[in-house]
Amino acid sequence: MTDIRGAAAVVGVADEVSADGVIDVPLRELEARVIRSALADAGLTLSDVDGLCTCTGGTLMHSVELAEYLGIAARFTDATQTGGASYGLYVEHAAAAIAAGLAETVVIVYASTPRAARKRGEKGLGVFATPERLEWETPYGVMLPISAYALAANRHMATYGTTAEQLAQIAVDTRTWAARNPRAHLRNPIGVDDVLESGYVAEPVHKLECCLVTDGAGAIVVTSAERARTLAKPPVFVLGAASAASHAMISQMPDLTVTPGAVSGPAAFAAAGLTPEDVDVVELYDSFTITVLLALEDLGFCKKGEGGPFAGSGVLAPGGALPGQTTGGGLAYTHPGAFGAFLLVEATRQLRGECDDRQVGGADVAVAHGTGGVLSATSTVILGTEATL
Repeated sequence: MTDIRGAAAVVGVADEVSADGVIDVPLRELEARVIRSALADAGLTLSDVDGLCTCTGGTLMHSVELAEYLGIAARFTDATQTGGASYGLYVEHAAAAIAAGLAETVVIVYASTPRAARKRGEKGLGVFATPERLEWETPYGVMLPISAYALAANRHMATYGTTAEQLAQIAVDTRTWAARNPRAHLRNPIGVDDVLESGYVAEPVHKLECCLVTDGAGAIVVTSAERARTLAKPPVFVLGAASAASHAMISQMPDLTVTPGAVSGPAAFAAAGLTPEDVDVVELYDSFTITVLLALEDLGFCKKGEGGPFAGSGVLAPGGALPGQTTGGGLAYTHPGAFGAFLLVEATRQLRGECDDRQVGGADVAVAHGTGGVLSATSTVILGTEATL
């Protein structure tokens, strides 16, 4: 396996969101816009790019088609689809390609406009409507994705005594961060009682524990460590990255309390030569509050079964021991359908000290951990301000 530690760095990031959650422009325009912004952030142009990673265009060759549209002569492309875990996986693959000399500068992009499509009366294709699910899960009343996460939350509660209040605290802490972010979709503070009184969507998951549905886009530029040191912004080095998957259907998840993060997390830390104790800020995929709790356990920030008391103590909040979801996350900032790209954008900005009122002081190591499907796939990326941390 190619050693990627410190071989590549994130040098440019950008994301686009809107206050009302709607960005009603063609997908290609939105992709191009956010890519150009990320390149400008790095002090680069399209002519510097020789790699492109994306999987959200709805066509079989979207990465190639987008490269053609932008005029990129791509030596390296990747369109692997693992949902919200895709973007951390792309960082892993891009860093490996750069380390192997297969590319020098790779752009990763995500864009989706579900709210604008809904306003136009368009109907989605139903990404969860696979033949297997239609036969084995749908007849039993499974409403995806929410039912899958409700199953996981119920099992964790039954097995470990996790409480609704502990899960609700995750939503409260995330909203506290959103209140510090003028670009967040939801900024009004909430308390635990507000979460518990918001009503069930699928018991035991309450409405305020569920992610948003908004339009948005994000882009990340990754280049060689050597080139990164000559560019416009301080480089954020890729210290470790790993990906894993365990199932597609929730009925086939080996253990509803253990995600593939139990594989990708330790592997990423081993590659980086670091431990969870070295991390200053975490950006964890928060499709639902249970997603965050399981990630905390599986990445090793607390022991399995202790995620409830750990998260319930406010550890993720501003001033907490492990600040997390510092934009306001998928619960309050934005969530166009796959939030993984935005985790990488925010982790980079935190390490560059660009986050104003939500800045975590002295942040040198950040984790961006994406989750895709129904707790099906994960990607864990460890970023640092120095290649030799």
